[in-house]
Amino acid sequence: MFLNTTRVSMCPPDGPSPIAKPRLVSCPNCGGDSVYALSNPHRPFCSERCRKMDLGAWASESFRVPAEAPPDDQEFGDPKLQ
Repeated sequence: MFLNTTRVSMCPPDGPSPIAKPRLVSCPNCGGDSVYALSNPHRPFCSERCRKMDLGAWASESFRVPAEAPPDDQEFGDPKLQ
């Protein structure tokens, strides 16, 4: 078994850019543009306000994972024990 030791460069053929453009992503809260870089302490949110609104939604349990509850006549617990 032989391992491939060839390195793949992720840089463009003319070399790395001296000034990288900041990556813009959509803010999860408002949908506006947000800079996804170390210069934005609220990433991936665009502002402290959007970050706090999202935290508040989680704290108030506005975000929930959908789950199907068993029928009222079925017992809870391990189905193997039923």
